[in-house]
Amino acid sequence: MTTESEKLNFSCDYLEGCHPNILQRLMQTNLIKMNGYGEDPCSKSAQDRIRKACGAPGAEVRFLAGGTQINAVMIDALLASYQGVIAAESGHVAVHEAGAIEAGGHKVLTLPGKDGKLSADAIRAFVEDFAADPNHDHEVWPGMVYLSQPTEFGTLYSLEELTAISKVCHDNRLVLYVDGARLAYALASPENDVTLPDLARLCDAFYIGGTKCGALCGEAAVVPHPELIPHFFTIIKQHGALTAKGRLLGIQFDELFRDDLYLHIGGSAVLYAQELKKALQEKGYPLYLDSPTNQIFFVIDSRQRERLSAQVEFSIFEKLDADHYAARLATSWASSKEDVKRLIALL
Repeated sequence: MTTESEKLNFSCDYLEGCHPNILQRLMQTNLIKMNGYGEDPCSKSAQDRIRKACGAPGAEVRFLAGGTQINAVMIDALLASYQGVIAAESGHVAVHEAGAIEAGGHKVLTLPGKDGKLSADAIRAFVEDFAADPNHDHEVWPGMVYLSQPTEFGTLYSLEELTAISKVCHDNRLVLYVDGARLAYALASPENDVTLPDLARLCDAFYIGGTKCGALCGEAAVVPHPELIPHFFTIIKQHGALTAKGRLLGIQFDELFRDDLYLHIGGSAVLYAQELKKALQEKGYPLYLDSPTNQIFFVIDSRQRERLSAQVEFSIFEKLDADHYAARLATSWASSKEDVKRLIALL
């Protein structure tokens, strides 16, 4: 919550520290000696809680520090040296990760998407065209499909869409990997019908985001069938992604998955975002697209941008023409009703 004199900030969803339960637990356990590298009792407990929530008792669960790091490690671990990863043109690995995937030796093979989403038909057509190309042995082979839930635009894959994509992937020996950086906001959306057990059943690997969803930092990689990545622990270490004080990440996820906190922590953010979306429409701001989660995209002109940015921090997502921009407001688990009311008044 801000004071009346402070500038409002809705620029992203990881502006705050962490949920109070996590901070309290970190303090309570601070001077307790624990083994490193995720072998501590807190990490073990968090792994068990996640396996139970996903309905995947045999899954391998590992904790890494951040989103770009986990995407780079997972994609490199799941692909052969000659393979690339299919992603939407707007996908995070294609746009906002500074070439981290390519730096790891794997090309991102982009396809047009609708509102940030790939379709099963588009993936199928790409794979069939690749196979039909007589020169395909000279090209990067598609080995994986990368999705995010929710997408970069805050949109959601339905269970029907995800099921269809899963079938295309497995029919064509493609690994299906889902980026869940904002997964808590997807799970809390009234329009969502994809559960954690659905992800564990339909995907070969996915991750549960903590950094944007109530943790100080950290993401949880879930591999429902561990034989898919032999020696995963060693691969993480090889990439410089193994946290010595693994307790730091384990404690946070142990709290996020205590009493189903993770399933509900994004609820207020989604509610406030939908209030902002309604207010934007009522005040004459066109929506850039319709998102059912915690990110709202709308269109502003140069005059509106200058006036609003004097009082509110927000993101410019794309320049549409000489005088118009696609702007983004993002709420988080810690957004307050008072700040949302102030923002609506400023609009």
